[in-house]
Amino acid sequence: MKLLVVSAGLSSPSSTRLLADRLTAATLAHVDAEPEVIELRELATEIARHFVTGFPPARLAAALDAVAAADGLIVVTPVFAGSYSGLFKSFFDVIDKDALTGKPVLLGATGGTARHSLVTEHALRPLFTYLRALALPTAVYAASEDWGEDGLARRITRAGTELARFMAPTTADTPLDVDTAAAIAPRSATGAITSVDPADGFEVVPFEQRLAALRAR
Repeated sequence: MKLLVVSAGLSSPSSTRLLADRLTAATLAHVDAEPEVIELRELATEIARHFVTGFPPARLAAALDAVAAADGLIVVTPVFAGSYSGLFKSFFDVIDKDALTGKPVLLGATGGTARHSLVTEHALRPLFTYLRALALPTAVYAASEDWGEDGLARRITRAGTELARFMAPTTADTPLDVDTAAAIAPRSATGAITSVDPADGFEVVPFEQRLAALRAR
């Protein structure tokens, strides 16, 4: 299998590439795949030329072929003016309209403040839905203050596990192991899927118990 990583960071090193690398490592911990990284800043001139001429130069053509051949993608962009960068959008503007159909895509973004944390939902997810990709449930946004925090590490682990799951669907012969299942969908004591991970030490109170407490007042 092939895992393609698209990073739209503009500097080297960049927090965008760092997040891409962390997501890649989290994915490869659960699936045997060959990773390839595309740094869009290295293709900026070729992307602009493609818009003008209608024909992709050789390096850009190879990148577009890599998108089409990938079994799964990790895409990470810095936030500009509350949305994805122009370079990021331009790259996905020139891919074939069917290149991402049905492909699992892990969405990631970086920014200087937590105020942009919903960029993955209001900008990235609609874009990849339009391209008919399978945008995974867990997207990862990393603000400057998130680095080194356990919360970011947990989100990265969960997102990478989800991508691995969708790249290599389980069958009756290859069931999902307990640890992987828990990372994808933490469950409460009653077995219901919950956004609260029991490992964090939070107490999940059943709804019936809460309702009974209200009636007793």
